[in-house]
Amino acid sequence: RRLPEAAHRPREGPAGAAPSPSNPSLSPQGAVKRQALYACSTCTPPGAEPAGICLACSYECHGSHRLFELYTKRNFRCDCGNSKFKNLQCKLLPEKGKVNSGNKYNDNFYGLYCTCKRPYPDPDDEIPDEMIQCIVCEDWFHGRHLGAIPPESGDFHEMVCQACMNHCHFLWAYAPQLAVPALTKATSLEDEGIVLNVEESEEQKKEIKKESGAEHQEVKEEEKQTEQFNEPSTSSGSACPEIVTKSEEPACKLKELQSKQFLKKDTATFWPSNWRSKLCTCADCLKMYSELEVPFLTDEYDTVLAYENKGTSDQETDRRDPLMDTLNSMNRVQQVELICEYNDLKTELTDYLRRFADEGTVVKREDIQHFFEEFQSRKRRRTNRMQYYCS
Repeated sequence: RRLPEAAHRPREGPAGAAPSPSNPSLSPQGAVKRQALYACSTCTPPGAEPAGICLACSYECHGSHRLFELYTKRNFRCDCGNSKFKNLQCKLLPEKGKVNSGNKYNDNFYGLYCTCKRPYPDPDDEIPDEMIQCIVCEDWFHGRHLGAIPPESGDFHEMVCQACMNHCHFLWAYAPQLAVPALTKATSLEDEGIVLNVEESEEQKKEIKKESGAEHQEVKEEEKQTEQFNEPSTSSGSACPEIVTKSEEPACKLKELQSKQFLKKDTATFWPSNWRSKLCTCADCLKMYSELEVPFLTDEYDTVLAYENKGTSDQETDRRDPLMDTLNSMNRVQQVELICEYNDLKTELTDYLRRFADEGTVVKREDIQHFFEEFQSRKRRRTNRMQYYCS
């Protein structure tokens, strides 16, 4: 994900109606796979323990506080009201554990980003630049602090920063085939201060030698078998030799790529939209991902793009008019009665919510419950006054 300058702004004060408290981050079941998060500098100033809060709590529990957006994080559970907040109880889920041990925190929770540990936007930074999020550590980096010039925004979908490339060293084997090349300048790489090294460990050398030797041996055996099959039979009535095919185990893509020479650089890497599906998923590689704490790399639903697409899909589903679906299943008289009731509800609810908008106050769950109780009460009074005549 990329952010242009001025895309990231602290949000202060209430900003409209509170979201539904059914936010999955509030569920006792645990962390959410991916969600939008905020940090509250009012409750957790610099020096305090880092904490993240979900969208619902940002409105309901921290509506008048100074918040800054963290965008999305994976496998995170809302901290609002736990032991990190000394004098605050969560209004949406008062009973919470003291800490969320599965949450991961970094300098973003204090409003600092990149290797330069600066805020964004940075009032002291006059260089126009954009921020790109690493998909592994989920920190944000200036484009000029990645060790390479990022490709055009439409050419890649995900980025892995320098530190995470060192941590996930196996990705260098995939880079020649999958990664989007970084842009280069006319000046030499030495002038840019970027040193490119071909790093090949002794283990890799032995493995390459071993594999090449095995391949050479297989070729010899195949040639020998072919010669035997082509020789005329000297014994009469001899049967044709049986060809036994041995079952081959699924090959490891990573080992195959590591057997070739590849370049390791001290830079970030940039990847296209479908690159995760091309990572090896053999048992050894899955174990390696787990040990490196990056099992999410093979999950295409972990991406921010998948998260945004799901949000768009949910919005399209919400935009379907349930009234029209209900009307289609009714007769003419029922349709007229329902339309009248719907128009009454729409008019009264609009007038009710306009008061909150004019006063700039947040609409809470209790306010909506109170409205519908009053609406039902008025409806019953109207029904009781109606007179029915028989013809």
